[in-house]
Amino acid sequence: MKVLYFHQHFSTPNGSVGIRSYEMARRLIHHGHQVTMVCGSYGGGETGLAGEFVKGRRKGNVDGIDIIEFDLAYSNSDGLIKRAGTFFKFALKSISIALTHKYDVVFATTTPLTAGIPGIFARWLRGKLFVFEVRDLWPELPKEMGVIKNPFVLAAMSVLEWCSYRSAHRCIGLSPGIVEGIKKRGVEASKVKLVPNGCDLNIFAQEVSAWRPEGVSDGDLMAVFTGTHGIANGLDAALDAAKLLKQRGRQEIKLVLVGQGKLKPALQERAASEGLSNVIFHPPVNKAKLAELMTGADIGLQLLANVPAFYYGTSPNKFFDYISAGLPVLNNYPGWLAGMIKEYECGYAIEPDNPIVFAKALEHAADNRDDLSEMGKRAKKLAADRFKRHDLADNWVEWVTSTVE
Repeated sequence: MKVLYFHQHFSTPNGSVGIRSYEMARRLIHHGHQVTMVCGSYGGGETGLAGEFVKGRRKGNVDGIDIIEFDLAYSNSDGLIKRAGTFFKFALKSISIALTHKYDVVFATTTPLTAGIPGIFARWLRGKLFVFEVRDLWPELPKEMGVIKNPFVLAAMSVLEWCSYRSAHRCIGLSPGIVEGIKKRGVEASKVKLVPNGCDLNIFAQEVSAWRPEGVSDGDLMAVFTGTHGIANGLDAALDAAKLLKQRGRQEIKLVLVGQGKLKPALQERAASEGLSNVIFHPPVNKAKLAELMTGADIGLQLLANVPAFYYGTSPNKFFDYISAGLPVLNNYPGWLAGMIKEYECGYAIEPDNPIVFAKALEHAADNRDDLSEMGKRAKKLAADRFKRHDLADNWVEWVTSTVE
């Protein structure tokens, strides 16, 4: 079977962003299918192609995946207007591929929501089978975050969301809340499947050399956050806790923030102005380097802004990386991840917007290293029990390919 796969932010493990689409494509190939990946040039991502762009695109084969990459640079630090323009340019270019390429199934994954547009055209103009994967609920999330307030824009996004869901023969949600959100838009439960992000145990279970960024000594408790430094991530919560820890003289507790994003310069400025030497900023790293960093860390920070839509409506890569590496997790919002942390006793599930509780959790971790080690073992058990990447990928492949009778 030939699968045409649209993911604007695709990356191989050589990049410093999530690799779900890479792993899913590789699993399709493992099962004897052919995959053409259509993507853009994502900041922090790495498609594996190195040739020159010709008429705005370049092609090649990476690890068995046929890749069509558009010359459309994108970064999380871009402004809203620029990002929206890039999203629509990608969608328009993708439509031409969807209407001319030879394939059996078209698969599109968010974000952005505009990823569904080529699938809509393929379904209704070519009669192709369309599977739509939803990683975040739009426009619910930007509306609750206050990022988008224009009622006309929100209405247009709602229409596009409805059209994408109703055009798809099947949908995939990455979290329980996303699945329920799709159903609420009128999609039959039999057409929606939960396939969350997975744990790359083949990467994080290997014996690797541990490393710590400059400023973190061997005896320090290293709490690491790996991901985008944006509005959604609410990283001021980490700095608020760091400020309290500094006041209490707990300088041996270091918070390491690894990644990039629109708010990173402001966070760095705040940390410098408040003298938060216990907060270390580091550029993003690829998966191999990340595995080494995790080996040197003591606890992972799963942080998000206090937005109710996040509670059950996200499936963050970083959480699954943490438990893959056997790291206990400090999670600062309620929801399905907090529930699993409590069930497996593999970290700290604290209330949002409470720097005192945040700081106390880190102090408890620093003062009870043996307990922390046991939490880490249970975290790895959670990863192995419920989130093995290949098991989830096999379920995903069966769901996508069985649309063809």
